[in-house]
Amino acid sequence: WAFATAAVAAPELFEAIAGEASRRIRGFNSQDMANTAWAFATVAVAAPLLFEAIAGEALKRVREFNSQGLTNTVWAFATAAVAAPELFEAIAGEASRRIREFNSQEIANTVWAFATAAVAAPELFEAIAGEASRRIRGFNSQDM
Repeated sequence: WAFATAAVAAPELFEAIAGEASRRIRGFNSQDMANTAWAFATVAVAAPLLFEAIAGEALKRVREFNSQGLTNTVWAFATAAVAAPELFEAIAGEASRRIREFNSQEIANTVWAFATAAVAAPELFEAIAGEASRRIRGFNSQDM
């Protein structure tokens, strides 16, 4: 996470992390999974086995994710162009039920991720439209 935040790719380090994290993914909490996916997407390091491991584990534990974790996870998969239709479907369902917990940036980033990944989620988009309509005055120009 720190290397990605500092915009330092360090490919050898990320390759080593990908291998080890894939093996240990069951021990990761929801924030660990979201942060790891975010970091790899941010530095554009391909790690298909890691993303596959994250998708599988996150799918089982999607209810453990907070709104930021849900958003960051779909953002990372969309940014990395990693298809994970079952994960997106599970996150769409969870986000639809909990949309009131999402802040305006999380709403905007979630919509962006589903659109970028070309994943249809009509119930999610309906929930987002309703919530965004209620909160539109609090959105900044980027969130719209």
